[in-house]
Amino acid sequence: MIERHVTRIIHVGPLPIGGDSPIIVQSMTNTDTRDVDATVSQIQALAAAGCELVRVAVLDMAAAESLRAIRDRIALPLVADIHFDSRLAVAAMEHGAQGVRINPGNIGGRDKLRRVVDAAKSHGVAIRVGVNSGSIEKDLLRRHGFPTPEKPHALVESAMRNIGLLEEMGFCTIKVSIKASDPMTTVSGYRALSRRTDYPLHLGVTEAGGLVAGTVKSSVALGILLHEGIGDTLRVSLTADPVEEMPVAYGILRALGIRSRGPEIVSCPTCGRTRIDLFTLSREVERAVATMKSNIKVAVMGCVVNGPGEAREADIGLAGGNSVGIIFKKGKIFRKVAEDELLAVFLEELKKMDQS
Repeated sequence: MIERHVTRIIHVGPLPIGGDSPIIVQSMTNTDTRDVDATVSQIQALAAAGCELVRVAVLDMAAAESLRAIRDRIALPLVADIHFDSRLAVAAMEHGAQGVRINPGNIGGRDKLRRVVDAAKSHGVAIRVGVNSGSIEKDLLRRHGFPTPEKPHALVESAMRNIGLLEEMGFCTIKVSIKASDPMTTVSGYRALSRRTDYPLHLGVTEAGGLVAGTVKSSVALGILLHEGIGDTLRVSLTADPVEEMPVAYGILRALGIRSRGPEIVSCPTCGRTRIDLFTLSREVERAVATMKSNIKVAVMGCVVNGPGEAREADIGLAGGNSVGIIFKKGKIFRKVAEDELLAVFLEELKKMDQS
């Protein structure tokens, strides 16, 4: 049983984060925010795949002014990602951003930070203090060195310094992230930070890499932290279509018994008995279930001899043979189908189960 680290609750728009609220899965668009149609389209695809909070890059005033049109067409809470320019942070909030991600230490000084905080108070906006290993203040690097698994102190001290700046201005609607590209530095940093603050923590490994490398690094770091009860929201950062982040994020949560969304897929790695293109079948089934919501177990097996027995706990599955396949439910044969019809028939059965 995982015992979560106790944090305070904040809201990003209507969405509660922290306390005993569900651990929130979020992502970030990679479109040009000024292209409203493209950005809305990607956010809608993310929402269909399970994203619950979305962040967009605000690089200039035109991007900030696009936020109102974007927010009017989406259902997810909208967060503006800001670097260096306090004017963009204020404009983003004026145009509908429900959260902003900033590094208070590089926003341009106390007066400019004050303007950001005043706007956040006025518009009811949450601020994420976002610290990355590549953007730590120079004096902290001189004092503590570059963050490592053994010495993540610069990351932690940067976060605490920036939290302090906001608190001095009477602002406490804060969540915090301290990301490194090294998984174990990320783990040790968040462990230390969780002992020093009760603000909600946003987990992630920055610059994690492509689909394989990013999945591995994120699964290691986030899996360890979540198992220790640390973390209130997360992003799996991949050099890929951000929609690809959703099954990885929910897969991590499901594997830990924290949250389940949509079908769980089990599949065999194939062996010499396989007489069917299981790789294609598996990919197509994964694609089909990506937007399903039913909490069922789906098996994709390569052998009609052992497949149903090995996946007997699955609610529904398929097993391929020599020019024929079988669809099974709870380990029992439901229907035999010709190989060229197997996928279509199976997906139709899956669709019925998802709608029931």
